[in-house]
Amino acid sequence: MKNRRGKLYNANTPLTIPKIDFISEELKKDATSLTVDHAQPNVNIQERINEASLQLKNIFQDIRNEGKIQLDKIVLIKAKVAPVIAEAAKNPDVYYLFEELQANNEYTYKHNIGVGIIATYLGMKLGLSKENLSALTLAATLHDVGKTRIPDSILKKPGKLTAAEYEEIKRHAIYGYELLKSIPGIPPSIALTALQHHEREDGKGYPHGLMGNDIHHHAKIVAIADVFHAMSSNRVYHRAMPFYKVIEQMNSDKFGKFNPEILMEFVNRLMSTLVGKEVTLTNGRNGTIIMIDPYDPLKALLKTGTEIIDLRMEKEWQIERIIG
Repeated sequence: MKNRRGKLYNANTPLTIPKIDFISEELKKDATSLTVDHAQPNVNIQERINEASLQLKNIFQDIRNEGKIQLDKIVLIKAKVAPVIAEAAKNPDVYYLFEELQANNEYTYKHNIGVGIIATYLGMKLGLSKENLSALTLAATLHDVGKTRIPDSILKKPGKLTAAEYEEIKRHAIYGYELLKSIPGIPPSIALTALQHHEREDGKGYPHGLMGNDIHHHAKIVAIADVFHAMSSNRVYHRAMPFYKVIEQMNSDKFGKFNPEILMEFVNRLMSTLVGKEVTLTNGRNGTIIMIDPYDPLKALLKTGTEIIDLRMEKEWQIERIIG
């Protein structure tokens, strides 16, 4: 018996309108379809995310001023920030929330919330236990806490960093570990994630050049969330990368920098949330994604007006931006 998905989506043949209609009907029956129900986050969760970002900003500023993390700050994050992240991560249209967390000039604080949501979402899809997921959420929220020891003149520098400044930035992983390792009542994974979220599977990360199984599982998840949110955000020294470049870059790192199983789960889950979304292509045209190829997620099927665009056939066109 031939592969059903292969029959529906033959990469060598342009799709006609009748074929599209047939595919649409078949996908309704297909339990493995990537189509999802979209429900945009309500105003309340957006307001709570903004409040959580402000609370985290105040907490990080206190840590910077005091030079250490008081236990009451961890309690506050667990009580006020982590529940908002956990709720936001449950939304099936999670990309909409990522858009809400474009970092701009509040990068350090919104980035931590964004990474928290992405990592928690991914942890849920990976089937982590409730206790493990809670620890991951806290670890992701605090992964960059070491930057509170980095001068703002470096963090907010609009131009290229000097070699010495870049080395100091890299030390935020060690600083974060030092701040977190002695706090009572939190699992060791919190400090280890701060220390290891820039380590890479091939041993070419920092600060210790760890490889594979020497890197904590939570740090591997946070590494993917961290890089995705960083590349997707406007920062003082660069604009957000086009969507297709973000996904292409992450896919190219699948068998080197990142754990391939975790990364594939993330990319496939992320792309599945985009069915039904309006996008802008690199040629300036807008269209709505109606189908994702699980074997080549960026080569989606789009509808624009009365026309169907098959990005497998249009080699020069890519998804530039998600509109909503």
